[in-house]
Amino acid sequence: MAVEFPNSLWAATAPDRALSAKLVGVEETDVAVIGAGFTGLSAAIEARRRGRSVTVLEGKAVGWGASGRNNGQVIPILTSAEPDAWVARYGDAGQRMVNLIGNSADVLFDLVGEFDMQAEAEQTGWFQPAHSPGRIKLAQKRIEAWQRFGFPAELKDAAECADLLGSDFWHGGMYNPTGGHINPLALAREMARAAEQLGAIIHEDSPATAYERVGNEWIITTPDGILKARALILASNAYTGELAPGLAPRIAQSVVPVLSWQMATEPVGDNLRRKLLPGRQAVSDTRGDLRFFRYDARNRLITGGAVIGAFDVANRVRRKAARNLAEAFPDLGMPDMTHVWSGYIGMNWDRFPRVHKLGPDGWAWIGCNGRGVALGTSLGRELARAATGQPEQELALPVTEPTPFPMHGIVRRVAPTYLAWMKRQDHKELNL
Repeated sequence: MAVEFPNSLWAATAPDRALSAKLVGVEETDVAVIGAGFTGLSAAIEARRRGRSVTVLEGKAVGWGASGRNNGQVIPILTSAEPDAWVARYGDAGQRMVNLIGNSADVLFDLVGEFDMQAEAEQTGWFQPAHSPGRIKLAQKRIEAWQRFGFPAELKDAAECADLLGSDFWHGGMYNPTGGHINPLALAREMARAAEQLGAIIHEDSPATAYERVGNEWIITTPDGILKARALILASNAYTGELAPGLAPRIAQSVVPVLSWQMATEPVGDNLRRKLLPGRQAVSDTRGDLRFFRYDARNRLITGGAVIGAFDVANRVRRKAARNLAEAFPDLGMPDMTHVWSGYIGMNWDRFPRVHKLGPDGWAWIGCNGRGVALGTSLGRELARAATGQPEQELALPVTEPTPFPMHGIVRRVAPTYLAWMKRQDHKELNL
């Protein structure tokens, strides 16, 4: 069966991958992984390193979900869950989680280098420019917090910001040199290649429809087969309820899948490219109605946005993103977008990712909140260590019980209107 991917730049440029065989009949494995995105594939690589047999079940194709659709920014902090808050909430496990987050970009780029992954990886840094003078205070607080925990972060003033971006549209901001960007679908396919080289088995076109603990093993059901495993990792994140709504409803309903739009411009000419964002960093600013962009390997600007309402949404968000770029970079003008695509991100109310225990040797996490590239890769490794016997007290796994949103269906329908509130907040100065 051929699997249709969105008309993304990534689908047009990532290394080809032949669809692997679906699961048919009964198989056994040490570690079963549901989901062949960054988390699941990272978990498969780590479990194989630790000598366990691994089978990955993917409902569509490797990288078909959020892992293959996002902007490709590798960001070693979260949207608003700050390091001190992790420790206050979870104690030692929170401290370990802070260390995991702070090291997450290096973990990803080291993995790329180890397996020579052809994923257009550029560890050029990540920059969060402040969209108003008041947001500089927010940047200072975040920088001080991450520096206290031993991670590199520095404040760029307005002049340094203008040099870094080639625009005086922002007011300074937070810079982290460990971040960067990748071609996300290429990374997913290359991670699958690495996992298979290590001996992992991947079954695509094999959606998990149910799992249960029976005796000392997990039984995972697909339309055409059954997989028996000693340990289980659920790594489907925002798509947990999309292909099989009955798979893990309490976990799926603990986040709201929000559609995120991405797009790519025509390649920027050499002269202009050397002026705009000359260091090729990944950039996402402090707005709630986020402005974000970076170059790909062909010097296209990869950007995106969100709009309220479903009418003609692709064209409306295309025009909005083009206006945003033109406003910040007048020399660029109103760029044409050659590719426009979308995918879900998993959002929750406080922006803290959640780790859950499904039962003995059963693990899951959910709630990337737009930071799944680096975070998912590092958490996959951590979940594999848990599933292969490393003591929980040594791992960055602050465990909670799933908390579904009341009236999840209604919340999901009205969630896009939250953008209007965020846009209003963007015009207010913060009292910090």
